[in-house]
Amino acid sequence: MAKASKTQFVCTDCGHSTARWQGQCICGSWNTMQEMRVTSSKVVSVKPTGVLGYAGGNSQGAKKFSEVESVEAHKAPSGIGELDRVLCGGITSGSVNIISGDPGAGKTTLLSDLIANRSQHMASLYCTAEESLSQFKNRVERLKLKFNEEQLFLLSETSVELIIEQLELNKIKFAVIDSIQAVVSENANGSPGSPSQVKAAAQALTQYCKQNNVTMFIIAHVNKNNEIAGPQTLVHIVDALLHIDTNDGQIRTLRANKNRFGDVDTVGIFRMCEKGMISVDNPSEIFLSGSSNDSPGSAITCIRKGNRNILLEIQCLTTDNEAEYPQRVCVGLNMNRIKMLTGVLRKHTKTKIFHDTFFNIVGGLKIDESETCIDLAIVAALLSSLNEFVIPRTTCIMGELSLNGDIRPIDSGVPRVKEAAQHGFKQIYVPHRNYHKSMQGLGANVTPIKTIHDLLGALA
Repeated sequence: MAKASKTQFVCTDCGHSTARWQGQCICGSWNTMQEMRVTSSKVVSVKPTGVLGYAGGNSQGAKKFSEVESVEAHKAPSGIGELDRVLCGGITSGSVNIISGDPGAGKTTLLSDLIANRSQHMASLYCTAEESLSQFKNRVERLKLKFNEEQLFLLSETSVELIIEQLELNKIKFAVIDSIQAVVSENANGSPGSPSQVKAAAQALTQYCKQNNVTMFIIAHVNKNNEIAGPQTLVHIVDALLHIDTNDGQIRTLRANKNRFGDVDTVGIFRMCEKGMISVDNPSEIFLSGSSNDSPGSAITCIRKGNRNILLEIQCLTTDNEAEYPQRVCVGLNMNRIKMLTGVLRKHTKTKIFHDTFFNIVGGLKIDESETCIDLAIVAALLSSLNEFVIPRTTCIMGELSLNGDIRPIDSGVPRVKEAAQHGFKQIYVPHRNYHKSMQGLGANVTPIKTIHDLLGALA
């Protein structure tokens, strides 16, 4: 006799079950209640007929490791140097990638350039669900992008099923969807951008790409926390997750938060201008002022963005205090770290700071709080402006300053020193524990320092 079964709705986040569907689970998640068939021994998910996994294939039972065919992923250059750097050599064929960022970060601009390049090699389609085709054409003409008119297709559509139909009809091999929050699927309920719609649309597009070896880039919006809007499932479905960080200026930083075909340590630097997103092959040229006049209040250090070493200039200006309390203003730096460093100076060097103090990073870059290599450069710039002495522009200072006045080591000390030496710096100060004999053959005088007093003596 067959066992009796009944239907329940189970939350995919916390596992809570109810007899009737509801929009919000007790855990606070919305649209996560999935219909399940419950028997006396197990719970079976009720799936529509024909729905496959995210990879677009049926399992057909377990296979031995030796029976699985190995297919090497083919990577093709995108024509955009910094994008290839982030993707570790190029775009993997048949991959589905998400690119996110704040409004105005340059997502559409970057992908317009990308699809123009890909149209010169294969049939490519740009599906825009947020603007008209004439607007997209005007952008391509304004940016003066080179493309193949016979292989570049434009589509203004919000239905996922119709988008897939056009991909099949025109034999598209490269596609861009702008954006995932604006398209809808017939197999899901809810309005565009709802968790159920985003998940269903992403799953349908991914299935088609995996089955037909179509490479796809999907634009995703972000919420107020600078995270991808929608269900977390969206992040797990795709192969690569790229994010564009915006700074106060024209600099854009592209990083991979997920990459199934490479590492996530590489960072791409772009400059937004009237010609679009321009790859910056040598970021150090942007973050150094290039001033020919030596002036107080300037120090150069080397930071690490991903696996790239970037030289940048920290500037400090101290002026007489005209108010009751001195001001502390910093652009691109963490204010709490500035307060800590000034406290270390007052404690261990008896430096009196009763001035209005202003800090700035040349080029508009924002430094993460975890980047402690800039501590000594900040202190050096402050003392230079306060005591009116000049730090030569051929000097590079790097190291972390601890609360007891000691200089702590930094990560990747040798690569940073090599980067500074390649740019012509003659005097380089590094933490004592980072010093290595290989640094002496680089054409620069590398000096190890142990405490803040060593730095003061070197700069005196």
